[in-house]
Amino acid sequence: MSGAEGGRVPQGAERTGGPARPGGPADTARGAPGGRRRAGIYSAAAWSVGTAAGRGTHGYLGTRRWGGAELNGTELWDLASVTKPIVGLAALRLVETGALRLDDTVGAYLPEYRRVPGKADITVAQLLTHTSGLPGGTPLWRARSDRNGLLAALRGLPLRGAPGTVVEYSSAGFVLLGLILEQATATGLDELVAKQVCEPLGMRETVFAPGPAARERAVSTELCTWRGRLVTGQVHDENAVVLGGVCGHAGLFAPLADMDRLGRALAAGGDGLLSAPGFARMTACHTEGLPLRRCLGWQGRDAVGSPVGTAMGPTSYGHTGFTGTSLWVEPAADGAGAEGRYYVLLTNRVHPSRDPRRFPAVRRAFHHHAAALVRCGPAQLRCLPAERK
Repeated sequence: MSGAEGGRVPQGAERTGGPARPGGPADTARGAPGGRRRAGIYSAAAWSVGTAAGRGTHGYLGTRRWGGAELNGTELWDLASVTKPIVGLAALRLVETGALRLDDTVGAYLPEYRRVPGKADITVAQLLTHTSGLPGGTPLWRARSDRNGLLAALRGLPLRGAPGTVVEYSSAGFVLLGLILEQATATGLDELVAKQVCEPLGMRETVFAPGPAARERAVSTELCTWRGRLVTGQVHDENAVVLGGVCGHAGLFAPLADMDRLGRALAAGGDGLLSAPGFARMTACHTEGLPLRRCLGWQGRDAVGSPVGTAMGPTSYGHTGFTGTSLWVEPAADGAGAEGRYYVLLTNRVHPSRDPRRFPAVRRAFHHHAAALVRCGPAQLRCLPAERK
């Protein structure tokens, strides 16, 4: 989207569609979901904190769009780049079955790359850790309005550095990863992710390209001048739109309940998804000696500039999404208690426009507050809001 009109919070937008108990994240000083909704940073928010045993607390508030229907807890959220680690999990499941190897190369699966200098030998592992050398956010959609044209433009992107020598967050790399997975399995990426990740975890409502009925429950994102409408139930990312809404870097929609299911599996050490060695390999830092901590498909917690601040332990990991979404996991070794713990935050911070509205501070404040309550003991979790009944 090349920008959006508006940005003014309509009169009456202070209403909240979910509970906001004093002391919980919905009513905690600066950066809390409730307070920041009133500041116009987003119209809707949902959150959850839990362990492998289940939710410790969760809540939601707001409206699906400014002036729209109040949330009821069943909404679909555009996960944006939180799609990436879910696609990464599908890749790692294939690695465990022998259908894919981490040292397999782009050229081995995509013939059109075999004569592209520097790119043919990029490995699956380098795509997963953002060390492929491919550039970051590149608006290829501005000049290429069809799938084949956009993929051709992607092939022509210059590398930022030799593969394996730099860390640069790259959606282009995950577009390639999605194409590789499709070639490796002769299966569409949507079907592959469903089979490898969503079905084993019971994430029945997590989908690419939601159908008409599901779109009615979607939280709106941007008032998009490129599309000429408010985007609701269609992927926000423009490159993903041109690619048909099913791609490795963005496009998944999910309700809070499904993100809980994923969080529980990760807090349990990958239970139902990966073997213990496979999970350990996924969550280990693969970029030691480079400036940023990257796991396989996930972001590690950087000492400086982490999107969740300093509340999470040094071996915690997670991912964020441009639309205002995130999932972060704190292993037990990082002080989460007897069990690992997960933190989900879902918002539509690009509604009605992507104008900067201090959302990074909101995300950091949420994680600091939630982590502080967790460490105070289970009794303190009652301060956090429960789901509206």
